[in-house]
Amino acid sequence: MDPAPAPSAAPAATAPARVFDAHLHLIDPAFPLTANDGYVPQPFTAADYQARIAPLPVAGGAVVAGSFQRLDTSWVAPALAQLGPGFRAVVNLSPAVADAELDGELDALHAAGARALRINLFRGGAWEAEQLDRLARRAFDRVGWHTEFYADVAALGRDERLMAVLTGLPRITVDHFGMSEAREALLRLVAAGAVVKATGLGRIDIADPAALTAAILAENPAGLMFGSDLPSTRARRPYTPADAQDIAAWAGPHAPAVMWGTGAALYGAPEPETAGQPEPAA
Repeated sequence: MDPAPAPSAAPAATAPARVFDAHLHLIDPAFPLTANDGYVPQPFTAADYQARIAPLPVAGGAVVAGSFQRLDTSWVAPALAQLGPGFRAVVNLSPAVADAELDGELDALHAAGARALRINLFRGGAWEAEQLDRLARRAFDRVGWHTEFYADVAALGRDERLMAVLTGLPRITVDHFGMSEAREALLRLVAAGAVVKATGLGRIDIADPAALTAAILAENPAGLMFGSDLPSTRARRPYTPADAQDIAAWAGPHAPAVMWGTGAALYGAPEPETAGQPEPAA
């Protein structure tokens, strides 16, 4: 595998007034961790995250469940309490749970601050299209959540049945620029309403992420949002502050939306001046 591209010499961008970090992981050994393909990450606590992200004016973000956290959600409330009222959680849930039990889980997690469901097609095992369709629609209908897909968009583009399901869902996001070169498939998802996470520059196999950024924003100015991907588990190159600078520069006049507005709106983060507790479940 070729090494991850180094941060580019992007033109200077005005520093954002505030940032919503739409993709970060916390690894707290106080909560269950399960090896995925033999891998268990090193601890990365809320305090570790705050120290690493300090160069950016982060006022909110989304803590995303990793494959190594499986179906455990006990970390959600403690993590969000440590990070503050601008942060939300993205969780893994089982497709095998009956509707009544699933509804109870969704209500409790929404009250705790979760705002999205994650479906890992990259290293999370096999999913049937009907399973993910049912789970994503149930989460949206019950508590208004979107569903986040960690997937190689090139593989998605070769699976017309799965693409039809994804383009038909009410609200989705795609992690890490879609991972690999498949612009047509990714832009098809954006045209259907998907929001792409501008994350993981050290893990993607995309020759020109600046050009891809421009293409996404041309398709939909609200189709892209920044995330740090900290602590960059299993990435060939970890996140650096230059990544955020590059993404903001590539976004040009859309930088305020990419760096704050789109993510904050999607996850329901309050403006910093009026930050309060997460709203209760509907």
